[in-house]
Amino acid sequence: MKLYNLKDHNEQVSFAQAVKQGLGSQQGLFFPLELPEFELTDIDAMLEMDFVSRSSKILSAYIGDEIAAHQLAERVKNAFAFPAPVAKVSDDVACLELFHGPTLAFKDFGGRFMAQMLSYVSGADEQITILTATSGDTGAAVAHAFYGMENVRVVILYPQGKISPLQEKLFCTLGGNIETIAVEGDFDACQALVKQAFDDEELKKAIGLNSANSINISRLLAQICYYFEAVAQLPQEQRNQLVVSVPSGNFGDLTAGLLAKSLGLPIKRFIAATNANDTVPRFLGNGEWLPNATVATLSNAMDVSQPNNWPRVEELFRRKTWRLTELVSGAVSDETTKATMRELAKIGYISEPHAAIAYRMLRDNLQEGEFGLFLGTAHPAKFKESVDEILGQELPLPKELAERAELPLLSHNMTADFAELRKFLMK
Repeated sequence: MKLYNLKDHNEQVSFAQAVKQGLGSQQGLFFPLELPEFELTDIDAMLEMDFVSRSSKILSAYIGDEIAAHQLAERVKNAFAFPAPVAKVSDDVACLELFHGPTLAFKDFGGRFMAQMLSYVSGADEQITILTATSGDTGAAVAHAFYGMENVRVVILYPQGKISPLQEKLFCTLGGNIETIAVEGDFDACQALVKQAFDDEELKKAIGLNSANSINISRLLAQICYYFEAVAQLPQEQRNQLVVSVPSGNFGDLTAGLLAKSLGLPIKRFIAATNANDTVPRFLGNGEWLPNATVATLSNAMDVSQPNNWPRVEELFRRKTWRLTELVSGAVSDETTKATMRELAKIGYISEPHAAIAYRMLRDNLQEGEFGLFLGTAHPAKFKESVDEILGQELPLPKELAERAELPLLSHNMTADFAELRKFLMK
């Protein structure tokens, strides 16, 4: 598999190199040189397969002969060791529940697959430092995926006081090879520090720097697989008129869904649902890319004003000659999010703020005869404080959270200062 740097098309790397390197020069994202497509008959046959077998076939289409099919299948089996069920919400709407993994969030799929790929492509004595920023769920997924791995040091930056207490407990209580830093600033400040580190060639070489954000191609490719798994669970008549609504912050999940469509998966259209950090909806409305300062919302994992994956979305639309005007996008306020969570609870479905935003945009845009699917990206209990308050009920804690809830935080505190971070990384 060859990938090229979106900021320098002359920089082309193998899949293994892209996984190890994370970003290209000038902080450019890697993107597949070839965009594979399956025949309709292949798609039908694949939708009859089990999740692991189908996912191995999808990933092989991108990775090619860099990893032998049986070895890839074994790694996929290790990574995707939990289900992604489609739960009925109403007659014409369902939720793809992506929170049944060890850290109760969709990022378990990408984080665990990346860990499998990185251990496969790295030398036995190669020292690697994973540096990543999180607005909530990435941190836990990456921490648990790499926890205890030899020769891998994980450093996770997150905005101090801007993620839920239970999200924080899930990855800031591990210790060992997992180091966490609470940064005084927002998620964009954390992401900027990560990018500065990748621009520092001396630092990169000294500590074997890599990133596990959705900028890493292995995480992105893993996410394609659960869109196929969702469609496989739907009856034929619903597949033919399928509209998918994606809660969008850094836009990795939407990029993966669009790549699934590019492979031939029958998805009629996508909806990119954001919170008040509405750079993309405004851009699609007026053609001007004008990020505002990031604001804190109920749906904190989507508090991103400069989504990293957007260049990949634009590149895919350009390559496929799709029109960006066909992508529906909109922003949902906190007040509407709360009302939507109550609306869902009334019809028997307990949700959290991110999924509620996707549901709201879906419900408001679904047309007669269409079937809607929205992504449930995190277990409601990860946002227990706000969900309990909004719904006026007490959510029980799943064991994954209960066993960490009382543990002490092991985080370091730091200003958003690169010199300070560099010193920490070099120690």
